[in-house]
Amino acid sequence: MAFEDKTLVCKECGNNFVFTSGEQEFYAEKGFENEPARCRDCRDKRRRSRDESSGERQMFHVVCAECGKDTEVPFEPKTDRPVYCRDCFTAKRPARF
Repeated sequence: MAFEDKTLVCKECGNNFVFTSGEQEFYAEKGFENEPARCRDCRDKRRRSRDESSGERQMFHVVCAECGKDTEVPFEPKTDRPVYCRDCFTAKRPARF
């Protein structure tokens, strides 16, 4: 399928921006069905504001269920499930190809 550059209107700032044929091809390869609604600047501003508002991630102290090493994880562990350090988690994880 041949793609052609499209001019779209940003829903955030109202400015026109070009949705290039290369970007359209990328969207198609990834299976994205919607065109971008914001220009590059507004997408970047939105991403930065989300990153700034999230602040520091809360970490929880745990002891690895496999090797016993003290570690921290970014989620609150449940008592009914084992929690592993990064090394043990990686070793237990099935290989991905």
